[in-house]
Amino acid sequence: MEDNYKIKELKKRIQEAELGGGEKRIQDQHAKGKMTARERIAYLLDEGSFQEIDRHVVHRCHDFGMEKNKIPGDGVVTGHGAINKRRVFLFAQDFTVLGGSLSETVGQKICKVMDLAVQNGAPMIGLNDSGGARIQEGVMSLGAYGEIFKRNVWSSGVIPQISVIMGPCAGGAVYSPALTDLVIMVKKTSNMFITGPQVIKAVTSEEVTAEELGGAMTHNTKSGVAHFAEDTDEAALDRVKEVLSYFPQNFREKTPVKECEDAPDRREEHLNRAVPANPKIPYDMRDIIRTVLDQKAFLEVHRHFATNMIVGFGRLNGYSVGIIANQPRMLAGCLDINASVKCSRFVRMCDCFNIPLVTFVDVPGYLPGVNQEFGGIIKHGAKILFAYSEATVPKIAVVTRKAYGGAYIAMSGKHLAADINYAFPTAEIAVMGPEGACNIVFKREIDAAEDKNATRERMIQEYRENFASPYRAAEVGYIDEVILPEETRPKLIGALMMLRNKKMRIPDRRHANIPL
Repeated sequence: MEDNYKIKELKKRIQEAELGGGEKRIQDQHAKGKMTARERIAYLLDEGSFQEIDRHVVHRCHDFGMEKNKIPGDGVVTGHGAINKRRVFLFAQDFTVLGGSLSETVGQKICKVMDLAVQNGAPMIGLNDSGGARIQEGVMSLGAYGEIFKRNVWSSGVIPQISVIMGPCAGGAVYSPALTDLVIMVKKTSNMFITGPQVIKAVTSEEVTAEELGGAMTHNTKSGVAHFAEDTDEAALDRVKEVLSYFPQNFREKTPVKECEDAPDRREEHLNRAVPANPKIPYDMRDIIRTVLDQKAFLEVHRHFATNMIVGFGRLNGYSVGIIANQPRMLAGCLDINASVKCSRFVRMCDCFNIPLVTFVDVPGYLPGVNQEFGGIIKHGAKILFAYSEATVPKIAVVTRKAYGGAYIAMSGKHLAADINYAFPTAEIAVMGPEGACNIVFKREIDAAEDKNATRERMIQEYRENFASPYRAAEVGYIDEVILPEETRPKLIGALMMLRNKKMRIPDRRHANIPL
């Protein structure tokens, strides 16, 4: 009888923990279009794989009547499981329990699984849905945030860290997602901000809604804090699964290889016409990117931010690659502050996790302007130089059209230790565009000519053919091969296979000082 009682007691406690804040609050969560913490975990992980940790933990606060409000689990569900049979660790904040607020014990639960993730070399996923610090616990709550931040930093570059914002995330809570590799937000139900609309109105008299201030599209388009915006909880969790398929378990491992059903030697004749003959006509670089990847599948990251730069994941012959590309359709593909930050951050993330880099180049230069200079384009533009120079993964680049000045160097130029550099016959590689160059180099001849316009046009054409072609760069080895555009896929795969066992080290040091 004694044993039977104890079994019943355990089952009762498990049931209480799984109810969280109770049926009423679960219904409220559903009414907002949100899944509960446990529903999210069940949807994300392989069926039956979840192993919960610290199910029976309760808070230790005895102020403000909190001793009468103790719920097993205390506002977060933690544990480990599998996604497509690969081990992951995770936490899911439970908004039904005290608004998912972070207490000392919630922080300890999260830190425990973060430590286990690092020790076992497996990805860490955070499902965020919390009202923020638990005010009743004061500095104990703040200390818990600090412990989480420290672990985010110590885990950075060791294991993949993904944050999913599925509800409110305010105040100090926003810094943990900001320290992780990728942030996914759910439209309409999630938001992130340091100070909310009410505080902003009181301090600055500015009126703004929570959605306008920190909604999913705000952070995907304006701030760049988030990398994906999804319509529903389910879509956001599907995105986690998709993203992880490109990553290794940790920095020591190589990326998973997927069986390739797309011919490695596939040629696409239409690529020979993808770049317009007129260098002033824009085109969509995504068309080239998708065409050369396996099954023409491209997972774009940061799609809505700094749209003059494209970054994302794809596969070549089954192997994960990180794609970086200028987008001629936006700002002519110029590098500005936001594009520089977007590019350099992505390059460094790929380098952390052994994901080779493939860069498509069509860049006329850095974006000119007073606002760009005052905003620090020198410092931010230098981040791209830093990121590519620092990266030791295989680096392959294809110049499709323009590659001028410092931007030519920045976009995975041979001089930043790129391994293989290809160019289309349409490539123009020079210090500056033919128009600007001729106005300087041939100024006297143009000024002395009877028909200045005709002379200028002739000079520009001659300069483009003789000095802005890919062959000058190929003659000195800065371009390894000028290729037919239709051959891009087999050429990239050939280079990638050649570089599979690449080993490279840069000088030993404590750590570099990136121009932040």
